[in-house]
Amino acid sequence: MTEDFKHGVKRGIPICLGYLSVSFTFGLLTVNGGFPIWIAVLISISNLTGAGQFAAMNLMIYGTTYAEIALTTLFINLRYTLMSISLSQKLKSEIPTRKRLLIGYGITDEVFGVASLESGSLSFPFMMGLILISLAGWLSGTVLGALICSAMPEYLSSSMGIAIYGMFIAIVIPPLKKSRPILYIVLFSIILNMIMYYIPAFHKISTGFRVIITSLIASGIGAYLYPAKEEEENA
Repeated sequence: MTEDFKHGVKRGIPICLGYLSVSFTFGLLTVNGGFPIWIAVLISISNLTGAGQFAAMNLMIYGTTYAEIALTTLFINLRYTLMSISLSQKLKSEIPTRKRLLIGYGITDEVFGVASLESGSLSFPFMMGLILISLAGWLSGTVLGALICSAMPEYLSSSMGIAIYGMFIAIVIPPLKKSRPILYIVLFSIILNMIMYYIPAFHKISTGFRVIITSLIASGIGAYLYPAKEEEENA
């Protein structure tokens, strides 16, 4: 175990602890939705993204098509492509493509944030330490949540489903308090969802595609009305 790997593990411990609670909720949701524990573990290890997993699992519970699940996951996870491209500029030049692809698998919002703040070039052992400890936290929480939910009486495990709403509130509220544009975009998304839910003409559109349509329209309007301002550097 190299010093870089140890340093990556040390830097990833807070991520690991944070992932435990979120993935615990995902394990509860999966088993509560009627899926076996191994499905929860398989999804967590193959699709390392909280928002993508929760969205996909909800669509699976609703019984939507594979195309809807794939498109929704694609749009939600598209930002990781940009993060991986950005982070590749900090990787040491001697890291081969196969190892860069392995690093790309483990890029999440938190991993990207921690790695971006590191000074100097990033080595492969450091990234593996950071990713593996984060993955360990995510998988551990998933397994614990799934096991506990499966051991509970049905009436109690069903009531635990409310935890997902608490998690979503915890994710959304802090950015809303800091940014007016995000607040307006979220409110517009809510209004658009209500329109598509209560107007019968939209009932022909499945739940999965409603999520996709709402996401695209809201994010498109947000990008148009509130474009990110590039920072100008003074020579």
